[in-house]
Amino acid sequence: MKVAGVEEIRAMDRWAIEKLAIPEEILMENAGLAAVALLDREFGIAGKRFVVLCGSGNNGGDGLVVARKIHSLGGVPKVFLLGDPARFRGASATNFGILKRLPVDMRAADDLEEIRRYIVHADIVVDALLGTGLDRDVSGLYRDAIDLINDSGRRVLSLDIPSGVNGDTGEIMGVAVRACWTVTFGLPKPGNVLYPGFGCCGELFVSGISFPPELTGREDLMIALNGFVPLPSRDPEAHKGAVGDVLFIAGAAGYLGAPQFAALSFLKAGGGYARLAAPASIVPFLAQGVAEAVFIPQRETTSGSLSRRNKAEILALADTVDMVVLGPGLSLAAETQTMARELVKGIGKPVLIDGDGLTAVAADPGILRKRKAPTVLTPHPGEMARLTGKTTGEIRRNRIAVLQAAARDLKSTIVLKGAHSLIGCPDGRVFVNLSGNAGMATAGSGDVLTGAIAAMFGMGLPLEQAVRKGVFLHGLAGDLAADAKGEDGITARDILEFLPAALKQDRETPPAREPAHCRLPAVIG
Repeated sequence: MKVAGVEEIRAMDRWAIEKLAIPEEILMENAGLAAVALLDREFGIAGKRFVVLCGSGNNGGDGLVVARKIHSLGGVPKVFLLGDPARFRGASATNFGILKRLPVDMRAADDLEEIRRYIVHADIVVDALLGTGLDRDVSGLYRDAIDLINDSGRRVLSLDIPSGVNGDTGEIMGVAVRACWTVTFGLPKPGNVLYPGFGCCGELFVSGISFPPELTGREDLMIALNGFVPLPSRDPEAHKGAVGDVLFIAGAAGYLGAPQFAALSFLKAGGGYARLAAPASIVPFLAQGVAEAVFIPQRETTSGSLSRRNKAEILALADTVDMVVLGPGLSLAAETQTMARELVKGIGKPVLIDGDGLTAVAADPGILRKRKAPTVLTPHPGEMARLTGKTTGEIRRNRIAVLQAAARDLKSTIVLKGAHSLIGCPDGRVFVNLSGNAGMATAGSGDVLTGAIAAMFGMGLPLEQAVRKGVFLHGLAGDLAADAKGEDGITARDILEFLPAALKQDRETPPAREPAHCRLPAVIG
């Protein structure tokens, strides 16, 4: 499913109206019908009391349709107008005129105490205040109304997006409605699927409102949900080298967990042959945790990290494998960091760079631009800040735009890790991953992700699909671990141990739908 920015959705509205001759009133009617169908299915309408809070834009117009449909189905709507009804235009003005002719109580929201009294006795609150175009902090009466909704304890349906959420970034613009359900129209907006906005949506539904696939599936829509990528079938005659031969350059004194998790997760996720180049002194300890790997003991610095003297040997070995993983637990020792940059320059195979490897290339990002073979980077926001020169605050406020620019500039596929990790491609496409949970915010989780991506590539998926599938399965394994143990206290090892179950569930899922834990928005109307 594609994800459309605010201006892209507005352009779709215009195209549907001008090119397809679909009246604006029909689009708004369809939006209201979808919202009311959800209310009726989830809660029931006849005999129930509803408070509908409307702004003066198209979002308010959608709310007017919802109020009329509630009335027609035997519910009791109470409509409060927070904006000047004289500002309604087009279909919103039409629906305002219709509702005035019906015995529906509709009044200006002059008195918050009056709204409070009605909300206390309502079964459902419908939020039709601000919509997706909000670009400044909520203030005044609208802020007071949102606080009132959130403090009421009533169930809330938001139309298109919870009021107060920025439709393009997911930012909370001062304050936002916390909905139980959200019906978004046309396509999900970034603010519907990126945190913190996603956390305000409750259960998310999508209504196409009569947009044809020629609109909603356009190639120039560069953002999409990380949908189903089928796993390659496993050849019954496969040998270990046929399902991925990957070299991990990782580890240092004091950093034993990262290389173990990366190599073992590769194997647990279906990879065949893990070679681990690590300082010789730590190899015996690593072998206790991942005996299935093949170790290539390396000379080391006085601090116990990889020595630059290994460069020629590692480059020669890299030429013989399918992919190289560089960075987990590598350390920040100056000599090792220098060698890491030289390896990135010299390796002619696909390279996945994580952890301390990202710190190394951040010191000279130009080496990434010059690489001929594909590059995958897996930064968290702090590492992304070092790679791009932006602050973590700038990145969090506009994750998609920053990711698109970085992937293009560095000619790399980039996984920007976090709640709903993003996969950015060099051509500007971005995939939003919905699997995973807050319990995965734990040391070593990123190393497990690294191994899972490498395994997907080793199993035969093209690089972009391998990255997308690895990110999804990593999140799914975390969801299965959380289901079994609870989010609090799950560790990277738990995520790793659930990788085989995640693959099993994924293989048993019909291609027409996502595995249960993907949490894609449902389609309604």
